Amino acid sequence: MKFSGKNVLITGASRGIGAQIARTLAQMGLKVWINYRSKPEIADALADEINKNGGVAAVIKFDVTDEDEFIKGINLIVDSDGELSYLVNNAGITNDKLALRMKTDEFTSILDANLTSTFIGCREALKVMSKKRFGAVVNVASIVGEMGNAGQVNYSASKGGMIAMSKSFAKEGASRNVRFNCVTPGFIQTDMTAVLSDEVKQNYINNIPLKRLGEPREIAETVAFLLSDHASYITGDVLKINGGLYM
Repeated sequence: MKFSGKNVLITGASRGIGAQIARTLAQMGLKVWINYRSKPEIADALADEINKNGGVAAVIKFDVTDEDEFIKGINLIVDSDGELSYLVNNAGITNDKLALRMKTDEFTSILDANLTSTFIGCREALKVMSKKRFGAVVNVASIVGEMGNAGQVNYSASKGGMIAMSKSFAKEGASRNVRFNCVTPGFIQTDMTAVLSDEVKQNYINNIPLKRLGEPREIAETVAFLLSDHASYITGDVLKINGGLYM
């Protein structure tokens, strides 16, 4: 794929889908900044893997829920590379519970971790990218932000809000040639799904028209497309990556 920019920040990139996004974008020639909050050994190992395979990777530690840390992180990247071309807001957490049993702070904490952090990233990226009048942001939302899911009212609200917010950022960023899009993964083969029993996995698969779980590679390649020059006329869009489970 063709990229006019040279670097990308991926939040929550040390493992799972974020790590695969980092690998894929590095293979395509971008310098990848691997953000992590804890366990530096995992992030360092990923960076070493990418660098040994001919890519360029750097590790950056900050908590996406801490506004000052997030801003300092972006400023560090700009000071190092002279720009921030692309951002992937991938970091996120869950805290599943039926709504009747969910406390207000259990709801708002997920909003802060998933939605507010994405707002901070989008806002700061827009500031930086506007100076060069170029850039692209992809926000990793979720199928449950579109269709909802029992036991996940907090997570659904955070991801649904991310979708709506991305459309508003797309309208504000368009005049500055900064694009904002979302991807909404369905059930993907990650650490989160690995702990599920075979029976539970099969129940999910039975409802998926393509009859399988998705691969992190399939998310990463879609993110890469949306960042690339090949998607230069796409902004404010939501690409579903769910095997047809929600159309």
